[in-house]
Amino acid sequence: MLSWFVHWPGRMMARLRSRRRLKLTSEGRYFVGITIGIGLAAINTGNNLLYLLLGWLLSMIIASGILSDFCLRGIRITRSAPRRIYANRPFLMELSAHNSKRRLASYSLEIEDLCDGHPVDKRCYFLKIPEGKSQHTAYRHTINKRGLYTFEGFQVSTKFPFGLFTKTRRESTASEILVFPATRSVPLPPPAVQRMGNNLTNKIGRRGEFFGLREYRDGDDRRSIHWRSSARSERLMVREYEDESQRRITLLIDNALPKTRGEVEEQALEDAISLCASLAQAYLERGYSLRLVARGKLLPFGSGDMQVQRVLRALALLETVDAELPFASQLGGNANAVLVVPKGIAGGHRPA
Repeated sequence: MLSWFVHWPGRMMARLRSRRRLKLTSEGRYFVGITIGIGLAAINTGNNLLYLLLGWLLSMIIASGILSDFCLRGIRITRSAPRRIYANRPFLMELSAHNSKRRLASYSLEIEDLCDGHPVDKRCYFLKIPEGKSQHTAYRHTINKRGLYTFEGFQVSTKFPFGLFTKTRRESTASEILVFPATRSVPLPPPAVQRMGNNLTNKIGRRGEFFGLREYRDGDDRRSIHWRSSARSERLMVREYEDESQRRITLLIDNALPKTRGEVEEQALEDAISLCASLAQAYLERGYSLRLVARGKLLPFGSGDMQVQRVLRALALLETVDAELPFASQLGGNANAVLVVPKGIAGGHRPA
């Protein structure tokens, strides 16, 4: 118990240093300089008026520290990221600041988001957050590379009330942001045209000849569910028609890089991943069923918006591997294949 009292002051000072940081503004430097000058003059002359002025200046410094501390206290920050974030594309990150104090408002707050230990290039400013209320704003930001990023907290600062000091507090509110590869508009081959009687149609539907049964996927027409086979296999099975079987795409991407690689090879692979993401998004938006095959990575066939999300996530987290690692699957005979490789990206994609 005695040791706790002995170490308590040091622990409190360390805690205060970690929670608060104080920095003089340009105006504050002049103010402190004037205060020191008046203090020296008061000591040398013994003038009571100078002592009175010195006490007034020191009281302003003390009041500034106390009021700024009250402004930072009780502030809770949350962030809300968009559902999809793409590399090299600006997005809006929404920040919400809640003042949990019951009787005191907070004034002149600047909030910076912290990513990988560094503040982002944008700041959010709140003039006033009333007691028990929340304020919302957003900042525009761009992340240049795909991958998983950690936003570990916020840096909240204020110059209230006199602008002499900038007091800063860091708040730990960690969250992970997944950045998808950059996508662009890519040309696709026109959909297969079928002749139905005397009319031409390119609609994906239930009018083709019966091809077989397969497991239900997101976006499938529920009218195509084969209930007898579903009950027998204890999983949803749907009828697959010939027109649907011809609208399957396999994206095959080579994510192998040599151990002694340079920036050119790494950038070529990033361009290939970007092209693969663009093709996947374009095919899935047009109703194709698509799977992704890479070295050590296989994403099975799927369609619809959920498959877009799964493919983009897999490509965002795709790692480089050794060329000896085989592809996770062989190409099947019932699916068109589009091969994407790190080299020769300028020529576009090449059907396999």
